[in-house]
Amino acid sequence: MSSFGHTSRALIAATSILAASTAAFAAAQAPAPAPVPAASDRITNPVAEFAGIDKITGRIITFDVYVDETVQFGALQVTPRVCYSRPDTEQPKTDSFVEVDEITLDRKIRRIFTGWMFAESPGLNAVEHAVYDVWLKGCKQKSDVPPPTAAKADTAKPKTQAAKPKAPAQPADAASEPADDEPSNTN
Repeated sequence: MSSFGHTSRALIAATSILAASTAAFAAAQAPAPAPVPAASDRITNPVAEFAGIDKITGRIITFDVYVDETVQFGALQVTPRVCYSRPDTEQPKTDSFVEVDEITLDRKIRRIFTGWMFAESPGLNAVEHAVYDVWLKGCKQKSDVPPPTAAKADTAKPKTQAAKPKAPAQPADAASEPADDEPSNTN
């Protein structure tokens, strides 16, 4: 065997070892790839926070809606079905699946929006109506608004005063006999 062949094989072997060690060193120095977030990293929240604008008055209000409950904003009924957020240690990604219905002038309800809203991109899937716009601001674990179970419990309690006005009391015998000054129909 010639010395040239032996040298070239040694050179190829050394180059292979150098390339492998360089790749191993680069892999050790490179940051570990971020783990793919699991679905369990999402936080399921019971309250969705929305903002809405009345384009006639120019008023912007913020309102909380519990998941699977409906709140009316002007002529719109907003119902979030889920509201997800991420832990504070991660980049915020807040989204909610929302259904929005419009109550028309002839009192019919028609669906004008069904889909995902994203708090970080409010213009992406906001509800744009002729008079009202609604968009997701965030998801929360608690709200100042009482939960729907507490509201239902309040309405289930008997009221101390009836809402209907009572008819004036009449004597029992006056109700059964016709009054003297009333005309009678005797044909």
